[in-house]
Amino acid sequence: MEEHAEELEADLLRYYGVDLLDWHREALSSRRLAVLVRHLPPDSAFVRTREGEAAGWGLTAHLLAAVGDHLAIANWMFASANRDEYADPPEAPVPVPPGVEAADTSDGPPAAEHAPTAAELARFFG
Repeated sequence: MEEHAEELEADLLRYYGVDLLDWHREALSSRRLAVLVRHLPPDSAFVRTREGEAAGWGLTAHLLAAVGDHLAIANWMFASANRDEYADPPEAPVPVPPGVEAADTSDGPPAAEHAPTAAELARFFG
């Protein structure tokens, strides 16, 4: 708990509205503090720091990652089967493990930092 005190303090305030200093002031019992810490959600800063990014991956995230991986393999298989006979085979896709964000594989420029204004949209579509 002492090792990740800042994350714990922020999470207690964020999720429960409880100040960690209340424990030092004896306004919060050790039992109540332990219960609150044990039941912090997986996306809390304390849990992520202690258990790593994979702690935030629930069943839904794992299933979506599996769907994405299968789609990438299907596309790779289609590209491999329909390539020119003398062309180099495409590189096999690499699955993204839990806790790792997918790398940006686009060849284009990075996405704009802001949403386009109405004038910019009118100019683009005009």
